[in-house]
Amino acid sequence: QLQVAESGGGLVQSGGSLRLSCVTSGSTTSEYYSIGWFRQAPGKEREAVSCINASGGIPHYADSVKGRFTISKDHRDDTVYLQMNNLKPEDTAVYYCGAQKAYDYNDYLMCSLSDEYESWGQGTQVTVSS
Repeated sequence: QLQVAESGGGLVQSGGSLRLSCVTSGSTTSEYYSIGWFRQAPGKEREAVSCINASGGIPHYADSVKGRFTISKDHRDDTVYLQMNNLKPEDTAVYYCGAQKAYDYNDYLMCSLSDEYESWGQGTQVTVSS
């Protein structure tokens, strides 16, 4: 069974940067996963932040983070990074990483900003002070 773990959250001042990591484990060498980053602020629904397809070549971003966040994939260790720059207080949330197995070539090319991912991590807290 696939395990997903996030790390890298913390407290940062407005305008600062953080880099989140999402590590997957328990998969075989023939399995490929797209990764999605989501966040949930207190009292709000979980919302999409970014995703990247299994090949690591096609990213997507929510409008609220375009130009500030960058998602990337390191194939050497199956880690997906979310580089967050120019952070704002409204970015404060628990950030979750979801993994979705690619069952065919079409899945391999795509990622989704809907939260229908098969496996989820426990989340990492990001707090941006004003």
